[in-house]
Amino acid sequence: MTTEALLNIASEEPMTVPTRTSGATKIRTLIADDQLLARELLRRMLRDEQDIEIVAMPTSGRETVDAINLLAPDLVFLDVQMPEMDGFAVLKKITLERMPVIVFVTANDDFARRAFDVHALDYLVKPCSLVRFQTTLQRAREQIERNQTGQMQQRLSALLEDLKADPKQADRIAVKSGGRIIFLRLAEVDWVEAADNYVKLHVGNDSYLLRNTMSAFEKRLPKESFLRISRSTIVNVEHIKELHPMFHGEYVVVLRNGTRLTLTRGYREKLHQLGLT
Repeated sequence: MTTEALLNIASEEPMTVPTRTSGATKIRTLIADDQLLARELLRRMLRDEQDIEIVAMPTSGRETVDAINLLAPDLVFLDVQMPEMDGFAVLKKITLERMPVIVFVTANDDFARRAFDVHALDYLVKPCSLVRFQTTLQRAREQIERNQTGQMQQRLSALLEDLKADPKQADRIAVKSGGRIIFLRLAEVDWVEAADNYVKLHVGNDSYLLRNTMSAFEKRLPKESFLRISRSTIVNVEHIKELHPMFHGEYVVVLRNGTRLTLTRGYREKLHQLGLT
């Protein structure tokens, strides 16, 4: 990806090179989010901030890594859930000696919010209010002014270590449905299927879309309770009623509600989790 392309990633208006206002260098800011409305909301709230200069607006995890490493921004608004690579994976790929100030942008995710609180990292919950945004932006300014990016690096490192040690934490998950936020207990989820840049959670006769990749979502699930049976399917083992062997090492997985799923040959080594060899 070229420098010119990165400077204009997902931008609704042309980006400019860093300038100085009243003798002070502007805060070079990057907005990383795959949702157009979320990017536009942040861009508009930053539009009248005289000390802010938006240098790029990437829309995926890989684009975000490239943009941060190339442009070395001072401040990054980083969406936690993005296609290809989530916000936590992005952090692991940053190679800059001086870490930018990171403000996480998240849906109403209990686990993420608790993790950020524990490590004194700032975050915005979508959709964020102007008051909350202004408070967060002022904190970021103060960190940059005091050159506290070393502390930021330590906090981010501690966060990643905690995520590595226990990536699931919560026993419930928040999903948006019909303008509401619904809290689902993981134990209630029958099975999960891939749906482009989303995962679809099947709970009884209902289903809910959550913006995440299968691989990232799988890491949030308790391994003792959920089993990946194909590239596009994860099942709650407590909801499995029967297994029917098929040809070529595949199985039909029958759930207690009658749903029939396929355990593909490439995942048959997972059968040991069901007590089978």
